[in-house]
Amino acid sequence: MSLVHVTTKVNGDEAEFLCEPRETLLDCLRDRLGLTGSKEGCGTGDCGACSVTIDGRLVSSCLVLGVEAEGKEIRTIEGMSTGEELHPLQRKFIEHAALQCGFCTPGILVAAKALLEKDPDPSEEDIRYWLAGNLCRCTGYDKIIRAVQDAAKEMREAV
Repeated sequence: MSLVHVTTKVNGDEAEFLCEPRETLLDCLRDRLGLTGSKEGCGTGDCGACSVTIDGRLVSSCLVLGVEAEGKEIRTIEGMSTGEELHPLQRKFIEHAALQCGFCTPGILVAAKALLEKDPDPSEEDIRYWLAGNLCRCTGYDKIIRAVQDAAKEMREAV
């Protein structure tokens, strides 16, 4: 099988990789670009551990082919912080103890950031609905919801 050359932007930086036509974006991010923050939990788009955004749209990267990244803007958990400065969502997850093992956390953070970019003042119901596709086996969701609410408040006040 011949490899396909893909040129894209990942977390604001130009990126190029070669991949097989049937290789998932998740595998390309992890194996071709060394961005291992996105995880494969299920491989069927049901758990949210591999969540990234493509041109601002939240997707399960295990369901997207790497070749589909051509010319697109990909955002992963690695692009969430600014240097050493954590994004407010990351800080609030720590403050609210909203994570345990951390396997699902990158996907939840990416999804929560996508929500707050669309709706800076979501209701609890909106947050729960938006994050319904992200499964966590270690902790209850209440701390996650509180962390997102607190981060949203902080981000609104900073504007």
